[in-house]
Amino acid sequence: MPSGAELIRSVKEQIREIDPKDVREGQSRNGSGPVVVDVREQNEFEEAHLPGAVHVPRGFLESRIEGAAPDKSREVILYCASGNRSALAAHTLQSLLGYENVSSMTGGITLWKDRGFEVEVPRALSAEQRTRYSRHVLIPEIGLEGQLKLLDAKVLLLGAGGLGSPIALYLAAAGVGTLGLVDDDVVDLSNLQRQVAHTTDRIGVAKVDSAEQSIRELNPDVEVVKYQTRLDASNIMEIIEGYDVIVDGVDNFPTRYLLNDASVRLQIPVVSASILGFDGQLSVFKPYDGPCYRCLYPTPPPAELAPSCGANGVLGVLPGTMGLLQATEVIKLVVGAGEPLIGRLLLYDALAAEFTELKVRRDPECPVCSRDPGSISDEEMGVFPDYEAFCAAAG
Repeated sequence: MPSGAELIRSVKEQIREIDPKDVREGQSRNGSGPVVVDVREQNEFEEAHLPGAVHVPRGFLESRIEGAAPDKSREVILYCASGNRSALAAHTLQSLLGYENVSSMTGGITLWKDRGFEVEVPRALSAEQRTRYSRHVLIPEIGLEGQLKLLDAKVLLLGAGGLGSPIALYLAAAGVGTLGLVDDDVVDLSNLQRQVAHTTDRIGVAKVDSAEQSIRELNPDVEVVKYQTRLDASNIMEIIEGYDVIVDGVDNFPTRYLLNDASVRLQIPVVSASILGFDGQLSVFKPYDGPCYRCLYPTPPPAELAPSCGANGVLGVLPGTMGLLQATEVIKLVVGAGEPLIGRLLLYDALAAEFTELKVRRDPECPVCSRDPGSISDEEMGVFPDYEAFCAAAG
């Protein structure tokens, strides 16, 4: 049976090796350069890596390499610390996975550094963060880079009630660095059937204060910004500006139309959901990438077709279902993973346990998103229609 050294020599005879100087020159080719893959362990990658390298640990090579290098004809250069692990990985890609143009970098990152070439030293998670977010880091669609994006993200929750409660808790658990909470209400006994961020001993406490306490108990690293107020035309631009994503958990049409106007003008995506009885619906409105809320609802439905939860009731667990779907869409938007529900409306019937998806297209005549964003003057930015009157007329 060959020794480890003999095995490495044998493998290197069957693959192509490339000098660090040639790797560096190849990286300088804009658009046509190779995919450079670091096959070391997570802690090694976090210490330092080649600029632009993607991380696929050798132990996960077979399951994750296609996410990093989907085109098997494109040049792929693998490296490790000294060139041995990357040689074995190159042999696997070449002989078992069908990659046509694979190389292992001679001498690994050790030789790269000895030549005086630049390395990237990424931001690292603290020891506590590595433990807390370890399951995220293991997911290739999130990983270290995605988790750092979550920690840097600013997400605004409109409402700290039925939908806002599960969203706040799960986004805090996921490590979203800043959570803004907008709600002017206080905790009531009738809320506790569904608003899981609040507790019996906080009845009478402002919902933003109660939700803040729950968030801090779950993840003290999350910064909570509280707005104990009701959104209106006088404050909406000031409140929502600077956030990366807005989560719509409001319960009235005037505020939704106002939010739509403001978010389109500031080009901030909105993850919107609504609930009633056993039914929920969800969509993502990303300005100019898809339709806006006004494209979906040019005019509000009559009041008898859209009663409030207070009038008609709501299944207590339904806000959890829809809120967690909203939280999922937020994470996808922040880390850039998957396909957010842009241009799609998801309907959920809890009684039948059925999801239905409808396509929604941009309205070329939409009074909100059909305008070129550059054509909106500074004077117009904070001026909005009277949506209270607009919705009242529709009813």
